[in-house]
Amino acid sequence: MDADQKNNPLHGLTLETILNHLVNHFGWDGLANKININCFKNDPSIKSSLAFLRKTPWARTRVENLYLRITTKK
Repeated sequence: MDADQKNNPLHGLTLETILNHLVNHFGWDGLANKININCFKNDPSIKSSLAFLRKTPWARTRVENLYLRITTKK
């Protein structure tokens, strides 16, 4: 299993860690501007956003891709 994850930059990161990083970086308004999802716009919270992202694969993919873009910049 570890060999499969060797090149995965998200390996070992929880969705909560990723989301907290993005909120700290952009704020809720900035995050909503980057990713147009209602859970980031209307009364946002980590808990409600995690619930939505865990059951919505396309939204989770967008969040993970944004995280990768801002953390792999050189």
